[in-house]
Amino acid sequence: MNTSSMSTSDIKIWRTWALAVTYEAGEYTKQKFNAEKTGGEPVIPSPNLDTDLVMACDRLADVLIKAYKNPIKMQIDIARYSKLISSKNTGHNDKKEEKLLERCPSGHEGTKLVDKPATILDASGTIIAWYLPDTLTKTTQKEIRAATNLLGPSLEKSVKADGNWQYNQEWFKQGSENENVGSTPRCINLSLAWFQQGHKNLSDLEVSASLKGPSSKNILKAIARPAAITSAALRVMHPQQYFAGL
Repeated sequence: MNTSSMSTSDIKIWRTWALAVTYEAGEYTKQKFNAEKTGGEPVIPSPNLDTDLVMACDRLADVLIKAYKNPIKMQIDIARYSKLISSKNTGHNDKKEEKLLERCPSGHEGTKLVDKPATILDASGTIIAWYLPDTLTKTTQKEIRAATNLLGPSLEKSVKADGNWQYNQEWFKQGSENENVGSTPRCINLSLAWFQQGHKNLSDLEVSASLKGPSSKNILKAIARPAAITSAALRVMHPQQYFAGL
């Protein structure tokens, strides 16, 4: 796995920084992952991380190390494959997909059942996918459910009968009648720095409309810990992308 040119020593942490907890959760998970991988000393979490977040990071690190130690190698050359595809490859053209598969065979015939944490490697040994089942603690799952429920009003208003390809109700299946299963599929944009394409002041970033409602602060608070856990996973899986987001 490639490592980022940026190191933790390049990052200065202020207690008042909005991403301070996210950063510390990521570093704790990375250090715990490395300790498990190399047989190092136990890692002590930062006192700034609450108990639920520490437990979530512990579970995450455990599943990540299990996946790392269970590699599944394929014969596909992902670098060569990436050079053969373009933005016009939508994945819906069967003839193009068959030609791509012929030029870059996966190396596996039929299907392979993967029922435990694993990493998928290409022919060069590069990790191209992580499979991490049973990663989220029950507390995290409840928080995600609570955050999803807060998005309900915005989701309900997002889809229209004559909407464009993003919001046309024709492309969305109806949700389950059981409210405990999931919300009705919809589409909204959540961004604190929305690029206003089509507006006059293109250089000015704006908070997306979905986060300007009365529940915006509650939504941000509800997704804070799940977002930190997601970032912590990225800290291990793709450090360059992780640091680019800080």
